Amino acid sequence: MQLSLGLCIVIAVALALIVGIISHFVTISNLKKNAESKIGNAEAKAREIIDDAVKNAETTKKEALLEVKEESIKTKNDLEKETKERRAELQRYEKRVLAKEEAVEKRSDALEHRENKLSSKEEQLRQREAKVEELSQKRVQELERISGLTSEQAKEYLLKTVEEDVKHDTAKMVRELESQAKEEADKKAKEYVVNAIQRCAADHVAETTISVVQLPSDEMKGRIIGREGRNIRTLETLTGVELIIDDTPEAVVLSGFDPIRREVARIALERLIVDGRIHPARIEEMVEKAQKEVDTMIREEGEAAALEVGVTGIHPELIRLLGRMKFRTSYGQNALKHSIEVAQLAGLLAGEIGIDVRMAKRAGLLHDIGKSIDHDVEGSHIQIGADLCRKYKESATVINAVESHHGDVEPQTLVACVVQAADTISAARPGARRETIETYTNRLKQLEDITNQFKGVEKSFAIQAGREIRVMVVPEQVSDDDMVLLARDIAKQIEFELEYPGQIKVNVIRESRATDYAK
Repeated sequence: MQLSLGLCIVIAVALALIVGIISHFVTISNLKKNAESKIGNAEAKAREIIDDAVKNAETTKKEALLEVKEESIKTKNDLEKETKERRAELQRYEKRVLAKEEAVEKRSDALEHRENKLSSKEEQLRQREAKVEELSQKRVQELERISGLTSEQAKEYLLKTVEEDVKHDTAKMVRELESQAKEEADKKAKEYVVNAIQRCAADHVAETTISVVQLPSDEMKGRIIGREGRNIRTLETLTGVELIIDDTPEAVVLSGFDPIRREVARIALERLIVDGRIHPARIEEMVEKAQKEVDTMIREEGEAAALEVGVTGIHPELIRLLGRMKFRTSYGQNALKHSIEVAQLAGLLAGEIGIDVRMAKRAGLLHDIGKSIDHDVEGSHIQIGADLCRKYKESATVINAVESHHGDVEPQTLVACVVQAADTISAARPGARRETIETYTNRLKQLEDITNQFKGVEKSFAIQAGREIRVMVVPEQVSDDDMVLLARDIAKQIEFELEYPGQIKVNVIRESRATDYAK
């Protein structure tokens, strides 16, 4: 029983395997048929696509060939058209060239004909020139015979006449230009200078080397001298000033070239006279106090000058040197007053012409600063002043104004020119300075010597205190036109050789006289 059951199971399994195998083969065959049918359909479609592509390619090829043929035909037509146009243009050019050649040939013939005519006329002109030359020589000979002058003499006469005319015209032009320029310049200059002088008037003092101290009585003279002269020797030694005690009633004269030392001696002596105790120790004490008082006065004077002008920021040492200028004079003009006056004038002139007024005042105030120590330091006050300004860090404009205010250096700014003009105005105004007789007579002599060296000058006279020079010329040697040029040359020579305040008038005089006698 069990055996038959196992057999049945085996058979069932075998049948199941057989059925599975059969069904697998059936499935595979069905799939193969389906694949073959799909491949056939794809091949058919591929053939159709290829056929269509071939047909499209042939069509496109034919169309491209047609386009190429049309383009080539069009290009050919364009070339033929252009060729025809160029041929036509060349033909037109050929016609023009031929026409021009014909015109040139005609013109050449005409020129040849004209040249022949000109040759004949040239020959006629040569003949005429020969005749004219012959007639000209005859005319010159006839003129020489009539006038009694040779051609060279006549030429010299003409040149002399022309030279005189040119000289006359030149002198006339110079006179007119100078007159016009002077009128305009004088008008402006007078306006500026008079305005500045009217608005700034400074007093002046006389230059002196002595100071007089009044005494309460002549008995004080003996006390000042002291036993065996010890008091007066002590005072002279400490101050460096000479005391002159003579017969002058109730007065002692202090003599010395240094005004500061003289001022110290004056103050010390006056205090000793008031105190009444005069002996060497007291004299030494009073001189020391007087020295301090003068130093304070110097500083205050410098500060007052800067304040009066309106200039700030000046180095204290320069302020002190400004104060020292109160005791310095030049040709009788106080140096500090002169500097203040120049500063005010420079400021006024700067305002008139529109430049920096403060800088002009500063330069004007410091322009003579070298005079404060020129007795103690070697060199001119110009160089000393410039060195001081450099030392105390003044600006280049101020330094140039100090260096150039007497013309030693060329002015580089308008401020320097204004300071130069203001210095001249302050020094040259009436009553500002007084000159020594020797300086005055030397200048007059130099003026006359300069004018006498010119050709044609007969005499010269310096008048008006050297402000005018009158020149008498020989009328046969100097004409009226030459006078203008001679006056100009003399003025230039005076400017070159002399130094003088203000201006000098050059007056050239030509006098012609005719004298006869009745018999």
